[in-house]
Amino acid sequence: MSDEEFDLMDELYFVQSFKGLKETLCWEEAKVLSTLQLLFEKKYIKCLAGPDEDLTGSPDIPKNGKQYYFLATKKGLMAHNTL
Repeated sequence: MSDEEFDLMDELYFVQSFKGLKETLCWEEAKVLSTLQLLFEKKYIKCLAGPDEDLTGSPDIPKNGKQYYFLATKKGLMAHNTL
């Protein structure tokens, strides 16, 4: 897990919006989206349509990530906590 992935995972113990992540991390939009995509591909996070609403289908994070919410998965939390 890269430093960026680790830092982003720190923020995903609870549901977070893209906007909230961007503001908290003070990263450029593209960096947040690309790091979210990497974490999603590793199954470390899941995407939500809303704070309490599962997303149907496969998310297109680079294209639509700004409208999603994100949360760490059990696998992601385990990986984050073992470093």
